[in-house]
Amino acid sequence: MKANEAVIIQSAVRMNSTIVLVGILGFVASFAFSLGSVMWVLFSEIFPNRIRGVCMSVMGVVNSGVSWVVQFIFPWELSHLGNAGTFLAYAVFAGICLALLAWLLSETRGRSLEQREHDLAIGVA
Repeated sequence: MKANEAVIIQSAVRMNSTIVLVGILGFVASFAFSLGSVMWVLFSEIFPNRIRGVCMSVMGVVNSGVSWVVQFIFPWELSHLGNAGTFLAYAVFAGICLALLAWLLSETRGRSLEQREHDLAIGVA
């Protein structure tokens, strides 16, 4: 693996930096325009008014912390699990999270904040 690292680093040095910058900015813009904003809308609907600000702040910190952990361990995952294993692990986690959300999160469309707060307080999904 060490022999390949030198080749990868040398290839990265020769990359067109404009293409890399456009790719990164395109990814960030696409995420912010689509799934990135869904989290904030969801949090504004599921937390009661009296604790909404605190809960959204805590969830923002948790989101940033998880993002940092993913960025920190990603190179290690690539070197120890390989490309397929790394992305398979992320796919499995995403599938588990999707199943948990579908099971635990109730529909909020057409219901008042008070109705949703009551349902969440008594555990109705």
